[in-house]
Amino acid sequence: MRVLGIETSCDETAAAVVEDGNHVLSKVVAVQFDVHAPFGGVVPELAARSHVERIHPTVQEAVSQAGGWDSIDGVAVTRGPGLLVALLVGLQAAKGIALARTLPLVGVHHLAGHVASVFIEGATLPPDGLGGGRPPDFPFVAMVVSGGHTHLYRVDGGNGREAMRYRLLGATRDDAAGEAYDKVASLLGLGFPGGPRIDLLATEGEAGPDDGYPALRFPRPMLDDPSLDFSFSGLKTAVMLHLKSIGAYDDDPAKSPLERAREMPPAKLRRICREFQQAVVDVVTEKAFRAVHQEGVRDLAVVGGVAANGSLRNALIQRGEPEGIRTHVPALEYCTDNAAMIAAAGYPILREGGLSLKDALSMDADPGWELDS
Repeated sequence: MRVLGIETSCDETAAAVVEDGNHVLSKVVAVQFDVHAPFGGVVPELAARSHVERIHPTVQEAVSQAGGWDSIDGVAVTRGPGLLVALLVGLQAAKGIALARTLPLVGVHHLAGHVASVFIEGATLPPDGLGGGRPPDFPFVAMVVSGGHTHLYRVDGGNGREAMRYRLLGATRDDAAGEAYDKVASLLGLGFPGGPRIDLLATEGEAGPDDGYPALRFPRPMLDDPSLDFSFSGLKTAVMLHLKSIGAYDDDPAKSPLERAREMPPAKLRRICREFQQAVVDVVTEKAFRAVHQEGVRDLAVVGGVAANGSLRNALIQRGEPEGIRTHVPALEYCTDNAAMIAAAGYPILREGGLSLKDALSMDADPGWELDS
């Protein structure tokens, strides 16, 4: 069965065709970094306008690459959570396609889509690092770590993917990990998106004892808290206070963050990025494996945009190997928002005939998926 997936929950306009829930026949993503970079983050109205402009050519290109409209058997679309004005563009496009072509339709919970990304061909499994490992065995723990979410779930399979059920184990109480990356990048004048830029600076060389700067250590928020919840707003504040202490942040509206960053010695900037990133990695890794041990499972799936972070991927894989925990991380192209994961998540329901338009597009419930957000 070939499913057309459509994803417009934030600032990526994406379409893909996936066969039998795991084999990607085509994938097209139109990014909007240039649209939002001047504002330091995603502007919902601008995102929606860009989706309107790009949705038709993006879908058409994905379908053409997969063999044309006659090969499409169903449609899956992100129905939330996300930016409402952005979601509506994809929802209306999917609804029109389903009606015009008499195709079954399903609305997919965005986080269920991220979890489904580890079932796409190319899920990773140590010790071979990036490349083609098998999917996780049920039950497993899934950690969704992205710009909007840092959640831990227990995922039970029942009779397989058709009956996947999610139980929330822990979530962020304020900023998500990816949001903290973007906010710290803004403080450092690194621009948007911040995560990849901090990761790059954090891994550029190693800080030596002769770099002229004292030891630096940021707090690990909630690391010792017995819950599986997260909190990253305090870490962002710790970075801001450190910048103030060294004269690199003064709230002067006449001086832009970019100007402040240019005044900071490169070695100091790299050290701040490295220590901030290590604080995030330490907390996320510890909580993820605490959840694995608490639930008594042997498989951990790490999904979402921040799962593309090289330091986090390496830390999770290295932690899991000696403990006999299999760590599954999607290929880099399936970590960030994409339509292939939406098609993969919608496939089991579509195979059973899909849903009515009312149920498929409901933003209050997710038929077929029990998932707290």
